[in-house]
Amino acid sequence: MTAPLTPPPPPHEQPAHSAWQGPPPGYAAPEPDASDASDASYGAHVSYGQDGPGMKTELREAAVTLVAVAVTGALLGALWWWLAPHVPLVGDVVGKNWVVYLKDTEGEQAVGVDGTFTLLGLAFGFVSALLVFLVRRRGGVPLVVALGIGGLLGSLLAWRLGEWLGPAQDVVAHAKSVGKGVTFSAPLKLGAKGALLAWPLAALVVHLGLTALFGPRDPEPQGPYQEGPVPKDPYGAPLG
Repeated sequence: MTAPLTPPPPPHEQPAHSAWQGPPPGYAAPEPDASDASDASYGAHVSYGQDGPGMKTELREAAVTLVAVAVTGALLGALWWWLAPHVPLVGDVVGKNWVVYLKDTEGEQAVGVDGTFTLLGLAFGFVSALLVFLVRRRGGVPLVVALGIGGLLGSLLAWRLGEWLGPAQDVVAHAKSVGKGVTFSAPLKLGAKGALLAWPLAALVVHLGLTALFGPRDPEPQGPYQEGPVPKDPYGAPLG
């Protein structure tokens, strides 16, 4: 008697070691997909595009911003001297000594001087932050720090320049020069020193808001369940 012939195994039941063997005769490896290459080039472009201009460039731009904002304080000082209300004083002679006193003891001109400086500082902070954002939308820590320090230096420059442009600081000599009982303007003084922070604080808040609303956005990372290249086995057949 002859033994029955054993049927060959089905094509999908290959021995475990067949996966390490070479491809069958006549097999041609599939060409790389053009979409895979474009996806790889896009990923490389994104990874290198997010590095920014470099720390040296950011520091150079921050230095230019700091100087430009600080120098603008001269304009703030001139506007403060021009727009601030005048505090009227009157000189008198008591015995042999000159005495200077306020002409209007209930006037609020001194408060108006501080208020004018504060409002101008807020306006300059808004404008400087807007201009810096329009010139460089990407922002950066060095640029923001330069904007704040430049605003503070600009406020100090405006304070000193406004006092220098205003009336003479020696009120007794000024009273003697104009005569007894003649009204003259008091020196331009900033009573509330906290007004010096109006410019830098306004600039930082406005720049932060503009960056949050209109700044550039980073691309969202590709999740594991999003559409992407299909994995393939060593023979080029799709898996799964």
